[in-house]
Amino acid sequence: MTAVPLTRKSQLLLLGLLTAIFFVNFLARIALAPLLPVIENDLGIGHAGVGSFFMLMAIGYAVGLFASGYLSSRLTFRQTIALAAVAIGCAFFLVAASRTLWAIRIGIFLTGIPAGIYLPTGITTITASVSPANWGKAISIHELAPSLAYIAAPLIVEGFLVFFPWQGVLALIGGVSLILGISFLRLGQGGDFRGEAPTPGNVRLLIGKPAFWIMVALFSLAISSSMGVYNMMTLYLVAERGIDRGLANTLISLSRLPVLAIAPLAGWVTDRFGTKPTLAAALLFSGLMTILLGLLPDRWAILMLFLQPMLTICFFPAGFMVLSRIVPKSTRNLSISLTVLIAYLIGGGLVPTALGVFGDAGAFGLAFAIVGGLILLSAFLIPGLKIREAEE
Repeated sequence: MTAVPLTRKSQLLLLGLLTAIFFVNFLARIALAPLLPVIENDLGIGHAGVGSFFMLMAIGYAVGLFASGYLSSRLTFRQTIALAAVAIGCAFFLVAASRTLWAIRIGIFLTGIPAGIYLPTGITTITASVSPANWGKAISIHELAPSLAYIAAPLIVEGFLVFFPWQGVLALIGGVSLILGISFLRLGQGGDFRGEAPTPGNVRLLIGKPAFWIMVALFSLAISSSMGVYNMMTLYLVAERGIDRGLANTLISLSRLPVLAIAPLAGWVTDRFGTKPTLAAALLFSGLMTILLGLLPDRWAILMLFLQPMLTICFFPAGFMVLSRIVPKSTRNLSISLTVLIAYLIGGGLVPTALGVFGDAGAFGLAFAIVGGLILLSAFLIPGLKIREAEE
């Protein structure tokens, strides 16, 4: 992998375009969450049924993460990123046009594939185009995209449901993704290099490192804390707490606003205090707040709704910095893709499905508390993470 150095202006343009693409990519993965009460009523299925949509998305995402290495070894990273954005748009058009439950499930699975293709190529393009001294800052800007998507998704849903059915909302998101993919291919700079396809040798190199498996566990629980909990939050507030859907989506959107103030500091915190303290603080705080979100009465639960996501944002810049240093530069995208592949299946697929099963049994709150306990306990794996060894 050889990267072409970029000027500061070109770096900023690249980072802006990638952040926009990542925003729509992430929005595509969570847009179903605020729509779940509507989809439940429209399709006549239960909490576990709609929760399983996220498992299908996660399986597709895992396929995309695995395929990403092969694609980026044949296409340039820039071409791979553009292809992924266009494919997300096409897959969402398929979901919007589907008229049967199985067709919708297939469309959701297919949406996950290009969504998974993006992340390793996007992160690798950034780290190849920006000085290592500025990785934390650059990745934290890129990580603004999920925070903005968490805020925007409920507002977009509630705003457009006034004019369109839920299928129309998904079609609009798909259209924006398609336009961004074409624009990046024509206007974007950077990423004009290829990666290495996964081979038994470089996979063995990665899975033989204890740091890799610790990061898999940490990412699994961090994704559970962010996306896994978020994806079932609207349904939890409506079905378990008896809150109106519009109010629930508004509260969820507002709860993510403080994260925007913290997100730009996440990279600075990582660069200033180091990766291990940052990872530990994010997981301990998020785990405790998730436990309280499930157990406290309604008024206090709303407060926890606002506190729970505040430090999770700090996990990901630090986590991606560690993943980028576990293996040689040429296989950096593999380190990211394999870790997130496993972690997303657990945190973004299995956890929402399990929450839905508990919800059908009338134990939504207990399920949130159990997930929070696991997140909190995962912080105790961090002392075993040999970051110096990984960085070498």
